[in-house]
Amino acid sequence: MTDSSASTDRPDPPRGVVVTGGGTGIGRATAHAFADRGDRVLVVGRSEHTLAETAKGRDGIHVLPVDLADPAAPDAVVETAMREFGRLDVLVNNAATAGFDSLGGLDPAVVRAEVTTNLLAPILLTQRAVEPLAAVGGTVVNISSAGSLGLRAMPGSGVYAATKVGLDALTRTWAVELAPRGIRVVAVAPGLVDTEVAVRAGMPREAYDEFLASMLPRIPSGRVGEPEDIAWWVVTLTEAGGRYANGVVVAVDGALSVT
Repeated sequence: MTDSSASTDRPDPPRGVVVTGGGTGIGRATAHAFADRGDRVLVVGRSEHTLAETAKGRDGIHVLPVDLADPAAPDAVVETAMREFGRLDVLVNNAATAGFDSLGGLDPAVVRAEVTTNLLAPILLTQRAVEPLAAVGGTVVNISSAGSLGLRAMPGSGVYAATKVGLDALTRTWAVELAPRGIRVVAVAPGLVDTEVAVRAGMPREAYDEFLASMLPRIPSGRVGEPEDIAWWVVTLTEAGGRYANGVVVAVDGALSVT
């Protein structure tokens, strides 16, 4: 049965949204997509400069420069959102860091940073956000990776993949745990998306461009994804029309993960 009383997806008043890792790439595109539909958005990240670029020209976007690895970060994020918006409807756990090396060459400091940013930070931030999310029947969207779905290996990116597999497990678990409180938890798993994250992690530009070109023939849809491709799915899954989706991990990768 359907609920015919839901005649529009536009919230009144505007929703309060938090997007972590909102200074670049998928996070920036997602913040823009929420703001453009009339929501008020708090973008969180370590770089004040990139956050300011995300907010430029959009009055609905607020910025909070904070390192999510800081134990005080969950309180700072949620308290800022509640102070600015008076409500928290959507939490997008997007912030992530990536290192590229095989097991024998892993730097322990890089490993700790990946696990802390990609897995521990979403756990603690979501835990802190439960009460305000429950008050409005909110949604958590975790940003995973299509490369880590199923039985696929990710040589050279094992730690990153492990954190994303962990986030998928948390998505399913939290969906069941939090459903009685009216909170939905879903995940979007991007495939190859041109966010330049590898360049920011130290890969030379020429090598990055060569990597994209080498992967293109393997993608059935025939193109590399753009951040806006992922942002559309993130926003759509939080709309009233998506309210029956819960505990799912949606791969958005041009069918690469099923080849």
